[in-house]
Amino acid sequence: MQSDLNADDLRQHPSDAFIEELRRRFPTDKEVDVVLTRKMQNRAKRKQGYTPVTLDELVAGVSKLLEAKISGSFSIAKPRWLSGGASMLQMAFELTWQGESGQEAEHVTPMVLRMSPMEPVVESSFLREAEIVKFIADSGIMPVAPSYWIDEEGVYLPYPAIIYGFVTGVAKPTNIPSTQVTGVGLNFGPELREKLAPQVVEHIAKLHAFDASAVDLPGFDKITAGSNDSVIKEINWWHRVWEEDRGEDEPLIQIAANWLKRNAPVVDHVSIIHNDMRSGNFLFDESKAEVTAWLDWELVTLGDRHQDLGWLTAHQFGHFAEDGKTFLASGLMPKDEMLAAYEKATGLPVDPVRMKYYDVMNTWKAAIIVMGTGYRVANGGKSHQDIVVSWLSAIGYLLLAGLTQTLKEAKA
Repeated sequence: MQSDLNADDLRQHPSDAFIEELRRRFPTDKEVDVVLTRKMQNRAKRKQGYTPVTLDELVAGVSKLLEAKISGSFSIAKPRWLSGGASMLQMAFELTWQGESGQEAEHVTPMVLRMSPMEPVVESSFLREAEIVKFIADSGIMPVAPSYWIDEEGVYLPYPAIIYGFVTGVAKPTNIPSTQVTGVGLNFGPELREKLAPQVVEHIAKLHAFDASAVDLPGFDKITAGSNDSVIKEINWWHRVWEEDRGEDEPLIQIAANWLKRNAPVVDHVSIIHNDMRSGNFLFDESKAEVTAWLDWELVTLGDRHQDLGWLTAHQFGHFAEDGKTFLASGLMPKDEMLAAYEKATGLPVDPVRMKYYDVMNTWKAAIIVMGTGYRVANGGKSHQDIVVSWLSAIGYLLLAGLTQTLKEAKA
C-alpha cells in the first residue's frame, strides 16, 4: 500500500490536467509521448504498490501472448529466473513450436522474457526496442539477440514485456571477482581486453556509420542531418521525466536544461544511438573472446554519435590498467586510442566540443533517472528492486557534483 504521506503528492497521484500540462510544456517524439503519458495514467489508476510475480504467472502470460501471435501448437518448458537485466524482470524458458506460421518442423528455441515492473527506473518503448533490434539484425550491422514479440501495453502479461531469443555468453569474466553493479569499473583482464576492444570499436563504428536518416520505422520520428530538432526533443523528454517524477526541486537540473537547449548542436550525421553503450551491456564467449550480442536497447534513439561516445568513455565505466597509470575507457582501451580507432573505422570525425556537450547531457540524464525516477519508484513501492533504486537515488548528489563539473568544462 502506498503511504498516506503521498496522498497530496500530485506526481504520485497525477490528474489529467497535470499530465496534459507536461505534454504541452515538453513536446517530444510521438512514441516517447505515448509511453510517458501511459506511465502517468497508469500511476493515477494504481493504488497499490508492486506485488511479486510468480513464474507460473509469467508462463501463463507468455502462453496467452503466443496464442495471439503464432499459429500451431506450442509448449513452454524449463522456466527460470535470470539475474541481471537492471530494472527488468527476466525469465528464461524453452519454447517448443512450429514457427510463427505453424508450418515448420517442430523445434525448440531457448528464449528470454524481459518484463517491466510496475514502474521501472527508465520508462521505455518496447515497440522502438523491437523495431531497431530487428532492423540491426536484418542489416547485419552488429550482433544482437533476435527479438520475437512484444506485449506493448501489458495486455497478456502483468506489465509490458518483450521476448528475445536466448544468446549465450557472459557480461563479465567469470574468473575475475567483481562486486560492481551496472558495469561500473568492469575489469576484463589484459588478455580478454586485447581481443574484445577492437571488436567493440568495430561494432560501434558500424552502428554509427550507418546513415539512419533513411530509417523508416513507426516508433521513431524522422530526423535529418543539419538540424538540432531531435536534440531539443530529447532534452524535452528527460526534462518532462524530471517534472513527472521528482520529489523536490533541484535548481541545477533546470540550469543544465536551459544550457543544453541554448547550446544544442546540429546533428551532422544521423546515427542509431544505443544510449547505454558501455562495458556490461554486451555478452561475449570467454573461450573464443568474441562478442556474441549487444544488450539493453530500451533507450535507443536516432541522433548524434557523440552521445554514445561520451557514455562509452565516461569515467565511471573505466579503470586503471595494471600499470596503475593508463586509464581504460569502459575497461577496454585508453580513450584517445579508442576515439582514434573509431574515427578510422567510421570515417566520421569526433568533435571535442560536442563530446563535452554530450558529457553534460548524459550526466544530466543520469541525475534525473536516479534523483527523480529512482526516488519516485522507491517512494511509491513500484519495483521488485526497492533496495537498488533506493541506493541509486542516494548517489544523486554525486551526479550533481559531476554535472557541475561537466558544465564548467563545457563552458571553458
